[in-house]
Amino acid sequence: MDDPEAAMMRGLYAEHGAALWRYALRLTGDQARAEDVVQETLLRAWRHPEVTDEVDRSARAWLFTVARHLYISYLRSRMLEDSVVSGLTALWPVSPPRASPFETAAATELERRLERALAALPLASREVLLLVGVAGLDQSDAADVCGITPAALRQRLLRDVL
Repeated sequence: MDDPEAAMMRGLYAEHGAALWRYALRLTGDQARAEDVVQETLLRAWRHPEVTDEVDRSARAWLFTVARHLYISYLRSRMLEDSVVSGLTALWPVSPPRASPFETAAATELERRLERALAALPLASREVLLLVGVAGLDQSDAADVCGITPAALRQRLLRDVL
């Protein structure tokens, strides 16, 4: 007999996991951080089954909202951490992280250009583009995720992205 909560989580992951991971990866720029964001998002969904009882649009928007808030919390903690240890980093010899051979081979010139263009956008514009263009949320759901009106979302798309 299948546990209803486990079945619900499998359904959420099957329906939204890949899109959530792509969104988190492009938002964070780091595979490990993206995986952490997706895992924590799904853990919170498991803790709040009343919100995600049905695999539908409202659950999708809720999941993306949680992922966005987790990333913002991560950025805030990094800012605090960076301010505390900023003087110590020069004392520790650190080499910059390198892409794996697989990542290097998989990245085409067009992908690199797109990723650079996305990374160059302000965070507010990047998340709007990722939610609408990559994750496939409609504009009203994306506006809900960002905590803005649909008109403000359209303005961000027109002003900063297009």
